[in-house]
Amino acid sequence: MRTVRAPDGRRYLLVKRSSDTSRVRDPGTGAERHIPNDELEYLHGESPLETAARAVPESVRRILVAVPTERGLGLLVDLADRGPLPVVELLDAYDLCESDLHGLLTEFKIAGLIEETTVYGERGYEVTDTAKDGVERLRAER
Repeated sequence: MRTVRAPDGRRYLLVKRSSDTSRVRDPGTGAERHIPNDELEYLHGESPLETAARAVPESVRRILVAVPTERGLGLLVDLADRGPLPVVELLDAYDLCESDLHGLLTEFKIAGLIEETTVYGERGYEVTDTAKDGVERLRAER
């Protein structure tokens, strides 16, 4: 499978190429159609798996990539619901050791899902708009 671009600028996944036309799949909808070969541009260096992944909203992709476990997801969801929260309260509220908590918070921060803030004069964390959007979208799928 390869990534191709149609004349309208949209990216598709090449399913099958024949002599005159190619069958392509829209990664956002899964719909397939035929496009003349001479109208397609092959996008070298663009992974078809990354093209397929872009069908998922960016905020959800960030959560999927950054959150390693259900406990981690629970931490992010709870922080989205109750945050911003000071680190001391996070340590008291969950059954995570300090090292595991800080490991998850570091991953979330690197992924742009949380940011440091000051809460009641103490160091704390709050979710970003990206995380809020991602959690809302994931909840909408229930």
